[in-house]
Amino acid sequence: MRPRVTATPLVLVIVAAVLHATWNLVLKQSGGSGLRFFLLVSIVECLLLLPLALGQCAFDGYAPPAEAYLRMVVSGVVHIAYFLFLGYGYRSGQLSVVYPLARATGPLLSIVGAVVILGEQPAPVALGGALAVGLGAIMLTGNPFALGNRGGLRGIGFSLATGAMIAVYTIWDQMAVKGLLVKPTIYYGGSILVRLLLLMPFALRDSAAVVDEWRKRRIAVIFVGVLSPLSYLLVLFAMQLAQLSYVAPLREISILFAALLGTQLLREGEAARRLTAAVVMIAGFLAIALGGK
Repeated sequence: MRPRVTATPLVLVIVAAVLHATWNLVLKQSGGSGLRFFLLVSIVECLLLLPLALGQCAFDGYAPPAEAYLRMVVSGVVHIAYFLFLGYGYRSGQLSVVYPLARATGPLLSIVGAVVILGEQPAPVALGGALAVGLGAIMLTGNPFALGNRGGLRGIGFSLATGAMIAVYTIWDQMAVKGLLVKPTIYYGGSILVRLLLLMPFALRDSAAVVDEWRKRRIAVIFVGVLSPLSYLLVLFAMQLAQLSYVAPLREISILFAALLGTQLLREGEAARRLTAAVVMIAGFLAIALGGK
């Protein structure tokens, strides 16, 4: 008998999708990228999450298993690569190209990993829905190769690299919070601390440049530093309640929100094509939800 997908993880994933699309819009508009920007983001995330994680450890008397610390280290490294690829992608390409390609690549690879590595067996209708999500994301980009004269090809490359990192950390973190039963707040707080410690030696070689980055982009740093961990924590909690092969594709409803933001706020146009793609993706989301019952 297959596990049911209840309303709670679906609501968590939808709220996370709205927050995720929002901080990506802020990142795109700010032009933030590189080690200094994400060092500052990691500082904000640590200030937000570490007190919660330490407080939870003290209040519950909880200590993560030894294996969890290794998983936190690897997760921190993969998230650094994810943020760098994403930031450079936005510097090279459009929100409505970079975001859909990255977010479509991630869940499709995550499903493959969930089946091959975790041994999950999603229903055929859910697999068909995941493919529809991917198809809709590709439709959203139109012909991204036509954007080569505007740096679009670089954006495409960074998008695919970002998607690969999404797949890696999604599977890796799922194995920690569900397989090892590590509390999401503690696990992600540790991962962020690892990220901060690894970034510090590289980004602080020129402390004046870090201060200048904060002066120029402090609003974006705060937005990303708050909304990014909040959105991912909601996903980690959803992972504890449902199979990865359902949670990962459902996260990609954020593509719809990002497409709307790109069309309305960034004036990237082609609303008819994006509407058609949205219908395809909604059908995919429905198929995934039905496949989880």
